[in-house]
Amino acid sequence: MKASKVGIREAKANLSRLVKEVQKGKEIIITDRGQEVAILTGISRERLSLEARIGQLVTNGWLDPENRNMRPLPPPLPVEGDVAQRFLEEGRSDG
Repeated sequence: MKASKVGIREAKANLSRLVKEVQKGKEIIITDRGQEVAILTGISRERLSLEARIGQLVTNGWLDPENRNMRPLPPPLPVEGDVAQRFLEEGRSDG
């Protein structure tokens, strides 16, 4: 379902009506002087898996689709003992 855009003043004056539309599954984008500032959307009653939530973010355009052609990151380099912690502490004392 496509989202509707509503100005902030109209949203304030018609909040009850907008909430009823959201309960029916509609998404409302609130604008302020033509700029999108908020989204009024329903609360999902089901718990979605991480994959499903990411899918929704991609569908809504908030995330780019996964690029399957990317090389995987190499594994982290092994660090023995407390070398990393000492490095951090040295960096703090140098400032």
